[in-house]
Order: sequence, then C-alpha cells, then structure tokens
Amino acid sequence: MTRLFNDPTEFADEMIDGFVAANADKVRRVAGGVVRSTRTPDGTVALVIGGGSGHYPAFGGIVGQGLAHGAAMGNLFASPSAQQVESVATAANRGGGVLLSYGNYAGDVLHFTQAEQKLNAAGIPTRTVVVTDDISSAPVSEKHKRRGIAGDVTVFKAAAAAAEEGYSLDEVVRVAALANERTRSVGVAFSGCTLPGADAPLFSVPEGRMAVGMGIHGEPGIDETDVPTADELATLFVDALLAELPDGIHSPEGHRVGVILNGLGSVKYEELFVVYRHVAALLDRAGLEVVDPEVGELVTSFDMAGASLTLFWLDDELERFWRAPADTPAYRKGSVGAVQQLDPSEVMAAEAVVIPEADDASKRAAGFVARAIEAIERVVDDNADELGRIDAVAGDGDHGIGMQRGARAASAAASEALALGAGAKTLLELAASAWANKAGGTSGALWGVALSAVGEALGDEGSPSAATVSTGVAAAVDGIMSFGKAEVGDKTMVDALVPFRDTLAREVDGNATLADAWRSAADAATAAAAATADLLPRMGRARPHAEKSLGTVDAGAYSFGLIVHAIADTLVDETA
Repeated sequence: MTRLFNDPTEFADEMIDGFVAANADKVRRVAGGVVRSTRTPDGTVALVIGGGSGHYPAFGGIVGQGLAHGAAMGNLFASPSAQQVESVATAANRGGGVLLSYGNYAGDVLHFTQAEQKLNAAGIPTRTVVVTDDISSAPVSEKHKRRGIAGDVTVFKAAAAAAEEGYSLDEVVRVAALANERTRSVGVAFSGCTLPGADAPLFSVPEGRMAVGMGIHGEPGIDETDVPTADELATLFVDALLAELPDGIHSPEGHRVGVILNGLGSVKYEELFVVYRHVAALLDRAGLEVVDPEVGELVTSFDMAGASLTLFWLDDELERFWRAPADTPAYRKGSVGAVQQLDPSEVMAAEAVVIPEADDASKRAAGFVARAIEAIERVVDDNADELGRIDAVAGDGDHGIGMQRGARAASAAASEALALGAGAKTLLELAASAWANKAGGTSGALWGVALSAVGEALGDEGSPSAATVSTGVAAAVDGIMSFGKAEVGDKTMVDALVPFRDTLAREVDGNATLADAWRSAADAATAAAAATADLLPRMGRARPHAEKSLGTVDAGAYSFGLIVHAIADTLVDETA
C-alpha cells in the first residue's frame, strides 16, 4: 500500500517537484514533465519519452546524458496530455528534430499522436516509434497491438545513443524501430498495486498464486499459476522468450543479447539476483552471449510485487548503443564527458492566457457553461471511487481518479475564464485544455475533444439555441469517434454517446426545449450505459481481459451517463 502522500490528486505533481529538487544537476522542470538541465549540442535529435507516473525510474529517471532528452510525465497510470508532450518536446528540441517514443497504450497513442501533429505543424520535424515488447499482450501475428513494458529501456537506450552519435532523425527512427523489433519481454505478478488514497489494490492475486502476463498499469494477467521457485520462474521467463525469436534469427545459438531482469516495485533486489542466477545459466545453455545485463528496477508498477524479463537481440550497431555510456538520475553506465549546465535565463517563460472579445449574450451563456462544469465536478467527485471500482474489473482502475482530476481542472479553468470575461467558446476551449492536460489518459483526450467541439459550435457571440447545442454535441461525438476509433458495440463511452446525440437531435427537431430534450437524451444515455454490461470490450486495456468485464458496465459510458444527468439538473435549475 501507499503510506506517504498528501492530496492523492496532487501526488504526481508533488512527486515530480521532489524528483527535480533532488536531481537538479541532471533535469529541470518544464510544463508537462522534465528535460535535461545540461546543454545538448545544436542540431542533435531530441528523444522525448513519456507515459503515466508510477513507473519510476521510467520516465523522468532516465532523462540525462546518453539517454532521453525529455520526459512527458502524466498522472499516476495516466498518459500525459498532448499539451504536456508538446511542451516537453518544444523545450527539448535542439534543431535536429524530435523522436517521440513510448509504450503502446491507447491513451498514450492518442495524446502523443496529437502532439506529433502539432509539433510538425509548428515546424519541428517529429517522428514516433511505439514500443511493443510484451509478448503476453497479443500474438505474434498482431505484434503491433502489443503493449510496452520494460523493453521501453532498450528502445530508448538505442535511440538516445544514436542521437548522441549525431545520427539524423531518419536514422534515429530506424535504430529505434530495429531495437523495438529485436526486443521481447514477459512479466508476472504476485500482488496488485495500490494508488495513493485507495483503500484496496487495483487487482488481487489469490494467496499462493502468480499472475502471468502482467502489464505495468496494474492490468490483470492473462494466466495464473502457483507461485514457482526462483529457478522455475527463470525457466518460465526464458522458455517463453526463446519460443519467439525476432525475424531473421532462427536459433539462439551464437547470438548476443542485452538482458533486463526488472523488478515491478516490491520484489527485493536479492530475490531478483536469485532468479537471475538461473536466467544466466539457461541463456548460456541456449548458446547465447549476454551483454551488459541489468538487474533491478527500471520500469515499475508502483508497489506491485512482480518481475519481468527482457531480451534485446543485438547486432554490432545495437550492441554499441547498448554499451554506450549514460548518466541519468536512475540509470548510469560507463563514463560520459563533462557537460555544461544550462543557464536558468534560457528557460522560456510561459505565455499569458489571452481572452478573445465576446458579446454579453455569449458571456451569459459562458456563465451557464461554467455552472454545468461545476456540476460535472461534483458528480464525478461523488462517484470517483465507484468509477475506479468498475474500471478495475478488467482495466487499470484509474478512471475515477482520472475523471476527478480532469473535471476539477476544467472547473477551475472555467471559473478563471469566466472571471476574465470569456465567451462560451473560449471558456469551453480552456476547460477542454485543462481537462485533457490534467487528466491524461484516453478519457482525458476524449473529453478534451468533446468540450472543444461543443465550444466551437457555441462561439463567442450570441446566445446559443437548442439547435446550436445539438449541433455541438453531434460534432463532439464525431470528434470522439474519429479520434478514438471506437464504434457502437465496442464497449466504450461511444455506446452511450451515440444514443445521447440521436435522442437530443430528435427531441430538438421536434421543438422540445433544451432542458426537456437534454433530459430525454440523458435517460437514453444512461440506459445505453447500463446495457454495456452485456458487451465484451473490443478496444483499450480491457480488451485482453474481455470475459472479466462481462456483467459490468463500461466505466466511460457509465460516467458519461452520470455527467449528462448532472447537466440536465443544471438546465432545470436555470429554467425554473
């Protein structure tokens, strides 16, 4: 369990502040994460990594000479927002372009992809290599669907070393993609992890049993066995990884591998060394030459008791990069050259928020929107624990706290915008940005898209009609479905969104008031959310554990139903 924290919703930010204070010679704080505090030569490709917090040393702990140039750091087990990634990448950019690299999780893909588009549009050449090393998360025929676990480190290390040698962006991308293709990992867990403020772990493993196929976000394993001896676990790891060789390698005999035996949070180093003793023997027996093995904690899952094994199949170039020196807060190898600290005056100041002009009618509409967002904050706060419980059935259990962070941030941004005289569009855009930035994760990205789309329809002039609101909702649904790629029946928020949109449009077209039309649409959304209990998930982290979610509603659809009903109550109060 987690014992030391203040406000659980502020844990990640406070952790980053403390991490930077302890490692100011290597990293500095920027909006969204950290970058090197040491000088990087102009023209160098910048490697920007990232993901949710709770995985230390990943991701901030491996920023420094010989490794990443910056890390976008989201909230606990939640992807950083597109704004965070863009901010970190802009700060890390030295004119040679940016490579974004991260584990293959839906929320990370959404946010990093959005950031990549924005960076390229801003004139910063940006590319992406997603890490897909976990063999348990999808079959070899669907390698592109696999998630990234401790193999993140081999891909990051190779790409960073290539950048240090002066490789071009295209060449760094080539190296990173090759490293990913030649990396395989498998993990296990003996107990779940508990987030700050939670009174129970995200999942549990029966006493005396071991979950096989663990991710790094608390996702349940795909198999379960009795707890093995250390040698039996080593055998399980090695057998699983040698059963799937990278393309072009037909036998282990005579090949070189980098090895990571990774602790997931609560397994002691001494235990890992006992396991590695037999791992080393088995790899030697298979005819493999081990190069610079790493035994310890590199990519953790908060306080999870578990471990993973990674094999990095080397060629001459990759071996050179694997052996290359690095000096970061949590990962050191060899000896790097002397480096110069950046002058604090070089750190760019954040731009002040500019509020566009709005007429009085739109300012009044903005007042209602702000009150509606306050209602969202209240209903999410009241139901955060239940949303987390629902999400933990087959996911990672962070939906409640993620929605709570997003709704609180959106409400605060809306209140500030209202005080500055914002119209409805501007207020919603600022609330959307705050929600996505603070919540992270897939839901953060999707709610950011939704609020922005509604704001675009409402505009900063005039009083929005019921038809205008309906048009904005339709645009929000289209944006979410385009961005998230989900369809009705996939067991996502879309299953509640579509009937809400359709009912609202039908009622408005029939001349119902906005309050009446919204109430009918909210009822339809709630009924549709309840019906998701009968569906099997076809997208997201719950997909590998689809059967476990049968009989439980989708957390995103359920929270959407709660939110639109809270807004319906606000509409009634406004018209009473």
